[in-house]
Amino acid sequence: MKTLILGAGYAGLAVATKMKPLPELEALLIEQNAFHTFETRLHEAAAHNTRVTLPIQPLLRGTGVEFEQASVEGVDIDAREVTLKDGRVLTYDKLVVGLGSVTNFYRIPGLAEHAAELKQLSDADEIFNFVNRVYSGEYQGNRDIVVGGAGLTGVELVTELAQRAEVLSKERGLPPFQIYLVEAGPKILPILDEALRQKAEKTLRDYGIHILVGHRLMGATEGSVTVQTADGEQKVIGAGKIIWTGGIQARDIVKGERLEKGPGGRIAVDEFLRAKGYPDVFVIGDMGLALNQDGKPVPTTAQHAGQQGRLTGKNLMHLARGQELEPYEPTTLGEFVSLGGLMAVGWMKLPWNQKLAITGGLAHVMKKASEWRWRASID
Repeated sequence: MKTLILGAGYAGLAVATKMKPLPELEALLIEQNAFHTFETRLHEAAAHNTRVTLPIQPLLRGTGVEFEQASVEGVDIDAREVTLKDGRVLTYDKLVVGLGSVTNFYRIPGLAEHAAELKQLSDADEIFNFVNRVYSGEYQGNRDIVVGGAGLTGVELVTELAQRAEVLSKERGLPPFQIYLVEAGPKILPILDEALRQKAEKTLRDYGIHILVGHRLMGATEGSVTVQTADGEQKVIGAGKIIWTGGIQARDIVKGERLEKGPGGRIAVDEFLRAKGYPDVFVIGDMGLALNQDGKPVPTTAQHAGQQGRLTGKNLMHLARGQELEPYEPTTLGEFVSLGGLMAVGWMKLPWNQKLAITGGLAHVMKKASEWRWRASID
């Protein structure tokens, strides 16, 4: 059974590392980088140049999965072909698509052209280098940062940047830059309940971050953004660096006549995470529109991508052995938001569907523990 695994993000890498050598199974993992990136920690790399990657090859020892560093150009699931950027065309018996998402700029004028993203290591490097230039003592121009989107990524980024600015200001005797967090919705971190959200908001304000909720980003230029309040008032905010974290959409790379897509371009899948109408194609992570027990879309988070990947790896081995597939049953173990340093807020799941709210250093430890569990699962 010739199997291609596309992408070594949280989902694709979980597939590959879950597998074991089988004579009936020939598997190849294709990823454009030689490393896996901990995307949930890119905010640390952006502020502190923290190492957030792992080389892929050592992780595949004992799995029976081969690795090739290559970029995928297109996937035709009617022809059962994967085209690489170097022109080669690969065929498969079973296919796993875990190529992730791209930033959704929502056609906001100038945003794609002038805003940085935080999707890969090079994005984090760009932000880190800007911060260093600002505090070099020779920088001329606007020093302030505007971050669009007050979800998990945006909030974690601004708190780390604020902390870094505080340290550099003391070291080099320069004033901290101003950070503006712009959010079209009525509140930051809508994934959290009100008490935790207010705790997070207080932490941001203590850092001196300007929180602009109910402000829709209308456009961007090289050195500014235009925002509009709920009552229609518009204002311009100058910025030396604009960063957009306000949305994602599935990578539009898979083509098929019977393909069904939902919100954000995600591909509809069945209870086994196979693309509807294509039983030989598994679609996992940000690209797949998996549903939970209530029929609602599963969030595009690392923990759910890991769950989907591990199940898919197990199901590929079941297929190779002629066994029945196991259905996908998502579970959310908790959600934690880093707020810089040793500070975090979040909750963890308890028996009988209860939640335990946790703040401060213990929440930071719990967030780190979830990362350690992920690291252990792919070793």
